[in-house]
Amino acid sequence: PPPLLFSTILFSGCALVTDEYQANQRKVIAYLLEDFPLPSDAEIVKAPTVLLGTGEAISGRIILTSGYSPAENLIFYGNQTPSTGWILASSKVGEEISLIYTKDGRYASIYITPKTGLGSFVSGSWGSDIIISVVHPDAIDLQNPYEDLNYDNLPEVP
Repeated sequence: PPPLLFSTILFSGCALVTDEYQANQRKVIAYLLEDFPLPSDAEIVKAPTVLLGTGEAISGRIILTSGYSPAENLIFYGNQTPSTGWILASSKVGEEISLIYTKDGRYASIYITPKTGLGSFVSGSWGSDIIISVVHPDAIDLQNPYEDLNYDNLPEVP
């Protein structure tokens, strides 16, 4: 059964690549956001995750999926963030959860929603999609970059 052997190797290889990607991404995120808690079961969604900056001047967006419900992730962040020095500045809790934390001039917004998609519906998964955006105070230099824009020289819009 060579086709069976080939498919076993192919799918095993995909799992290894995915696991290695997750491990490497967690190392990068752990280095850049070492003081911000992430649920242990959360998996990083590769494409929309963006991290910018170096050292302590980190800004970016991390997209995660978690097998825990939005309520369980709310409890996780409620318990874990204070122990790392992050302070809750604002929250909105409903079907969708928005949390904003601050620490040393940085802002972190956490947006938690029930997992979406056909796969979640079919499997009956009660997991969460989590978007974490972190902004460092030095990430935005000009508050209004368009202040000196000369509107007379702009092309006309039909």
